[in-house]
Amino acid sequence: MNHDKEHQFELLVRQHKRTIYTVCYMFSHDKAEIDDLFQEILIRLWNGFDHYEGRSTAQTWIYRVALNTAINQDKKERRRIETVPLTVDIDPYEADDPSTQQIRDLYDRISRLDLIDRSLILLWLEGISYDEIGAIIGITPNNVGVRLSRIKEKLVKMSKNE
Repeated sequence: MNHDKEHQFELLVRQHKRTIYTVCYMFSHDKAEIDDLFQEILIRLWNGFDHYEGRSTAQTWIYRVALNTAINQDKKERRRIETVPLTVDIDPYEADDPSTQQIRDLYDRISRLDLIDRSLILLWLEGISYDEIGAIIGITPNNVGVRLSRIKEKLVKMSKNE
């Protein structure tokens, strides 16, 4: 196996692990599901690493792979495969301050959206441009703006109904 390729892949994953964990957190219900989805995304990234040609940024490519994996993942068929060991610097399940509760409430509302809307709002919350969101999801930047407006309205209605 090519050690240079392994090293490049490990560096890429380390640089973008926050992106991968953000997707995992938004599409999973507990730590075990996050870990399983993270492993599955790593497998998909590794399998596509030779074909990544730099036509988009690494972050765009990683989001595209991670979101497609999360959306298409059949939880019954997840497999455990050894991957690159990474450390997580924070535990999102242990913080109890009010701002963390607000974030949890927002993520709870977002988790009730359909998968595409969840993906769109996640990318917007990450500060990704409309052009890049469009490239990741496969819609026009104008459509991104329209859909995000509708999603924000849904989230406001959800918060008022709670």
